[in-house]
Amino acid sequence: MATIILFSVQKGQSQSVPMQYQYQFYQKFNAEVYSIENTAHTASKPFLMDEKLTAKYDSLMTGAPYRSEDSWLYRKIFNEHLFDVRKAEYTFYADPIVDLQLGRDISGNKTTWLNARGFQLGGTIGDKFSFYSSGFENQGRFAKYYDDYVNQLRFVQGQAYDRKHGRTNTKDWSYVTAIISYSPIKQLNFTLGQDKLFIGDGYRSLLLSDYAANYPFFKTTLTLGPVQYTAVWANMQDSNVQQFDVFGNNRRKWTAVHYFDWNITNRLALGFYNAYTAPEADNTGKRRGFDANFINPLFFASSIGPSSQPGNSIAGFTGRYKFVDKHAVYGQVLLDKAKAVGGETKTTTGWQAGVRGADLLGVRSLNYLVEYNKAEPNMYTGAERLSNFTQFGEPLAHPLGNDFNELLGILNYSAGRFDFQGQLMYAKYNLSAFINKDGDLVRTVRPFINSGRDNYNTTLNASMHYAHGTISFLVNPRTNLRVEIGGLYRREKSNIYTTTTTLLTFGIRSSFRNLYQDF
Repeated sequence: MATIILFSVQKGQSQSVPMQYQYQFYQKFNAEVYSIENTAHTASKPFLMDEKLTAKYDSLMTGAPYRSEDSWLYRKIFNEHLFDVRKAEYTFYADPIVDLQLGRDISGNKTTWLNARGFQLGGTIGDKFSFYSSGFENQGRFAKYYDDYVNQLRFVQGQAYDRKHGRTNTKDWSYVTAIISYSPIKQLNFTLGQDKLFIGDGYRSLLLSDYAANYPFFKTTLTLGPVQYTAVWANMQDSNVQQFDVFGNNRRKWTAVHYFDWNITNRLALGFYNAYTAPEADNTGKRRGFDANFINPLFFASSIGPSSQPGNSIAGFTGRYKFVDKHAVYGQVLLDKAKAVGGETKTTTGWQAGVRGADLLGVRSLNYLVEYNKAEPNMYTGAERLSNFTQFGEPLAHPLGNDFNELLGILNYSAGRFDFQGQLMYAKYNLSAFINKDGDLVRTVRPFINSGRDNYNTTLNASMHYAHGTISFLVNPRTNLRVEIGGLYRREKSNIYTTTTTLLTFGIRSSFRNLYQDF
């Protein structure tokens, strides 16, 4: 996801500035967000900055206060944006940013590296309008399991196409994001962007996550006291569906999302979710007619009513309860009408349950999360592949697609400018495979599997053990420039193969992007 908008948010400007979502940064707000005194809506992300978050945000951005005698260079390296203009009518900032990493895949006997150079810029106009953009030009080499993913999908996870696919072991791609936000009144916000969104209180989401690549969207958020209504219209692409001709572009589809969040009390919140995806054109290239489901504000209307379009509709519910101050349990339930064998429609389900909080065992800034996720076969799939809940062939919800069980835990601790994070994960899932023309069994990137539509020669029962830890020192909070060391262990085992990855990394990074490796 795009780098978080790193400038001090003035009180009068706060309602128009999205604090874009990135898990490791957002959990530093756990004590404030999950306080029983806080009435804020916690599921729809990114948050819009308000007075309740500004104090914590500004403290994270301040870092170590500099002295008046500190040089300009010292301040720019350790505390400030490179360019920073603040006027009564507007603000503007800009920075160069990098993400440089060097690693060793011990199991694969391979050196890995990432060379990403980029920029971020943003600002406000008055107290109602804000904007942000960032971009990276990237080259890199990855651990074997990650490399296999990119080679088969021809796409770097969550980012963009590999421009050098099939020609070299070095991957080459770009990553760009941009948003503009407008709040005519405090209760109403409009956001237009090329970015990602997230719905849920957990690390994962079964509804809408930031795993897949950026997409163009228009988002409306209306907040009236304890009630918040979010509507999103987005245009997606699918690189796995046959094009109209060899010179054609990717096939496109439209997705509409509605989410209603109700804070019943300061402790208890319930949410209602509905998403609808339909192809832009049929297999002959003829554009489909207007579908009222895309502008229908009524929840679940597309899920329970007939439609002339071959779309895919999913519905869900969310819940959150702050059982003590700074600690909450949360969950999601998802329902999907999927085409089963014989063409009949069957409702499949997925669910999530978790607990998270801050100041664990009374230790300040010790944040934690424990979460379980499950999705049945055929989830997220439509009558035709283009209606799958995907972007560029990657899941828009959980990275494992469907037909899986997952248990994970995350601990994070901050002390001054040092940050420590550890993650453990165990998952069991079915992994489809096929026999290629030479008679060999080929492992495939996990697609959405629909038993009534997709015919695979073999279904593999697989499991994964995953562990990842990082230690970092924050150099400049405005760009999240940090020195970071990390270690990763991943073991995937099926009934016909076992793969193990042990990866050590060192990096100089100034990025808030959620770049997932736990898949």
